[in-house]
Amino acid sequence: MQLFDTHCHIDLEEFDQDRGQILTAAREQGVSDIVVPGVLQNRWFHLLEICESYNGLHPAVGLHPMYLSEHNKTHLELLESVLAENTVVAIGEVGLDFYVNDVDKQGQFKLLDAQLAIAKTADLPVILHCRKAYDDLIKLLTQHQLKGGIAHAFNGSQQQAGKLIDLGFKLGFGGMLTYERSTKLRRLAQQLPLANIVLETDSPFMTVSQHQGERNSPVYLPYVLQALSEIRPESMEHIAHQTYQNSLEVFCI
Repeated sequence: MQLFDTHCHIDLEEFDQDRGQILTAAREQGVSDIVVPGVLQNRWFHLLEICESYNGLHPAVGLHPMYLSEHNKTHLELLESVLAENTVVAIGEVGLDFYVNDVDKQGQFKLLDAQLAIAKTADLPVILHCRKAYDDLIKLLTQHQLKGGIAHAFNGSQQQAGKLIDLGFKLGFGGMLTYERSTKLRRLAQQLPLANIVLETDSPFMTVSQHQGERNSPVYLPYVLQALSEIRPESMEHIAHQTYQNSLEVFCI
């Protein structure tokens, strides 16, 4: 089976000591492709270098809402120049995060709006991060009429999922799906059309239940596939094939 990890921060320092071994082990598990999303301007070029160094890695670049205080207008200008000079598969990881109190919501809106406009001009999909802000996010996406993308680590309602699908987005499911206590999430993943689901790990974060308390890894993506196959009628092989094709489609690979 061929698997696609649509969200993995393999560029982070958590993998500096064993990045090559991890990627080799992931390939042995069938993970042939990995999208590496960028979150900070000062890490984009490191990320691009890593993706050049290993087969099957696909770079994305973006400015993450949780690091709002570290972004500025020049970073948006640099984003446009990076897109002009490099081949990337998406703008991301971008979005809205209202999970914590006292966040600068207006600042996040402005940052995301600017990046969505850049994605529209570049004709690229976007990788979305969202917590406690799906309705606001959907309103903004509706205004831009984008190429689509992925709602990473989706945990919204079925109604919100439907609206995102109508806007051309796939929904990413990862390690949280492996926890039996994630009843709402598992029910949603069971009910959605398989054509709109992609797999992810979000490594080194949000690890699977089988490795709770450890660093997450793209090697563990088969656990997510297994969890999905346990709650859906399709075979594991069919889910692997369809989610892989979904990933190729959304990133135009």
